[in-house]
Amino acid sequence: MNLQQRINAFVKLGDFLSQFSNEVILKKDNIEHNDIFFDGFKHQLKLAEEHNGWFTKENIRFSLEGWVQSLTPDNLNTWLKSYQINITKPKQVAIIMAGNIPLVGFHDFLSVLISGHRVLVKQSSNDKHLLPYLTKYLEFVEPGFKGLITFTEDKIENFDAVIATGSNNTARYFEHYFKNKPSIIRNNRNSVAVLNGKESTEELKTLSEDIFRYYGLGCRNVSKIFVPKNYNFDAFFEAMYHWHPIIEKAKYANNYDYNKAVYLMSEFDMLENGFLMIKEDKSYASPIATVFYEYYDSAQQLKEKLDLEKQQIQCIVSNGFTENEISFGATQKPQLWDYADRVDSIEFLLSI
Repeated sequence: MNLQQRINAFVKLGDFLSQFSNEVILKKDNIEHNDIFFDGFKHQLKLAEEHNGWFTKENIRFSLEGWVQSLTPDNLNTWLKSYQINITKPKQVAIIMAGNIPLVGFHDFLSVLISGHRVLVKQSSNDKHLLPYLTKYLEFVEPGFKGLITFTEDKIENFDAVIATGSNNTARYFEHYFKNKPSIIRNNRNSVAVLNGKESTEELKTLSEDIFRYYGLGCRNVSKIFVPKNYNFDAFFEAMYHWHPIIEKAKYANNYDYNKAVYLMSEFDMLENGFLMIKEDKSYASPIATVFYEYYDSAQQLKEKLDLEKQQIQCIVSNGFTENEISFGATQKPQLWDYADRVDSIEFLLSI
């Protein structure tokens, strides 16, 4: 396969996924191999939801919609145009995937294959139904992929490089275990929002998407906000309110009740509105149903602090605060070139 053939195959995969990314699943006439794969993928979606209570229809659909928008000729060509992709000796690249949000490892999977390497995938047990099925579709639309994609549940062996994502504890294990291999090792990161008190109602409302999408389980979810001294949280809570149906989801409600009880018994000061708690805390990683906040004195001091602690931060959401900021409401809509931890995976794959 050449690069254009690989791009074409992923465009066809995006077309296939477009049938499942709207509120109503609708079979289209012009999708290749649809008679073989359409009903099967509907079943895989059902299995994914049943297997993992965090993978609701809404969140799976949101993830699929993001990939439908990314897997277009324009986006794929824009992403890849600055690289010289001409690998003559493909390597076996192992990917150890997280399972916190649906298809969270797909970007690494795409990157390895689009660059011309072979991939060995070890999935999280929390997200194991969707990608193997999509791989079968990919192999049908482009038979050149057959033999290049392997899934394993065992210890990974016989690989040349690795991309591994996990917690801070597992990342330390990965760094030791893979110390003799080219690697990208990712650990826990969280995203923050910097407010100045002048945000519009619409900006705060879209910020709620950054907080609540995927129940806050993603590294791109805002888990902490920085606010100026004497900040009034009334407008913030009002803008969050349209997400109140989230408390009807049992797993979220259980976490809300548990964390609220812990805070009350510990006599921590916190504010809450029946489905979200905010607590003053210097940490970045907040529990489910909680957003931490911290006051700042000056924007410059805060910039210096965030720069010093950048290894803990995935995204900064703000308006006019810093150069690489993310717009309100956009953290869970990354472009193909928005690399996790700001590590260029294509550049890495071309260097091995």
